[in-house]
Amino acid sequence: MTTQHTAKFGIYLNRQDGQVVRITSPYWFPEPPDWMLVTNEVNATLLKVRQLVKENNLYSKPDEVRWGQIPLRD
Repeated sequence: MTTQHTAKFGIYLNRQDGQVVRITSPYWFPEPPDWMLVTNEVNATLLKVRQLVKENNLYSKPDEVRWGQIPLRD
């Protein structure tokens, strides 16, 4: 796997609905502006992710951030 792919691994936030997803493979990479990288730490807990979202003002209700699912590809 290339460094280009692994550099994109991490936890991403959907700024529209507060869902976060953990990306650890090149199957699908979230695209801006709807998705934003919160952390490259793929093993971060939801508590840590919420803390980072709050500290960086990434979502208006950080306590409501929740795990989501990677969309299925057509």
